[in-house]
Amino acid sequence: MVRGKTVLERIEDTTSRQVTFSKRRNGLFKKAKELAILCDAEVGLIVFSCTGRLYDFTNTSMNSVLERYNEAKEDNRLIMSASVEAKLWQREAGILRQQLHNLQENHKQLLGQQLSGLDVEDLQNLENRLEIGLRNIRLTKDKLMIDQIEELNRKGSLILQENKELYNKMNNVNQENIELQKKVNGQGINEPPTDTTRYNILNKEDGNVPVNLELRQPQNVEPENLGIPTLGLKMQGG
Repeated sequence: MVRGKTVLERIEDTTSRQVTFSKRRNGLFKKAKELAILCDAEVGLIVFSCTGRLYDFTNTSMNSVLERYNEAKEDNRLIMSASVEAKLWQREAGILRQQLHNLQENHKQLLGQQLSGLDVEDLQNLENRLEIGLRNIRLTKDKLMIDQIEELNRKGSLILQENKELYNKMNNVNQENIELQKKVNGQGINEPPTDTTRYNILNKEDGNVPVNLELRQPQNVEPENLGIPTLGLKMQGG
């Protein structure tokens, strides 16, 4: 007698469903035990019935199996995350390589190279790009030159102002020197004569005749000769 194939769908009859659950649960636990013994595997099996009752099997410790499961799951998650991240970086690198290739092609075309594959419209677009670039370059150059000229004018104004200030200071110093020179000249001309110092010495020829010497400041001399005393000798008989 040929056994019919069981249809895998929910058993509606409660009694039949409970009987089938009990039989298949025992068979599942038996297979798990055989797997653990034959293959030296660490097996943990948890089953909840439709009524919420717990059935479990383990050949070691359920806590150990769960901890190992969580660690393995975390490692797998990290591996999957690293794998996904690596794929993202590979795709990004491919995009960057393509962009670099396009930039190199555009650069060569702007230099007038590798134009054989371009049609008239592409060449016209390239020409327009070059004209726009030249116009922008000229505008930037003109602005830079204007800024430099303004900066030079500003520095020139500052230097001119500093020169004026130095010139005024120099005039003030010259004026002060002139006033000091006038004061010095006035003191030299109007200074009253100092007292004449007399010295009496004996004449060698006639010891009885004294000789009087007078030292006095010169009168009405030039400013440049001030400070050079003259010696006046006055002979007087006894």
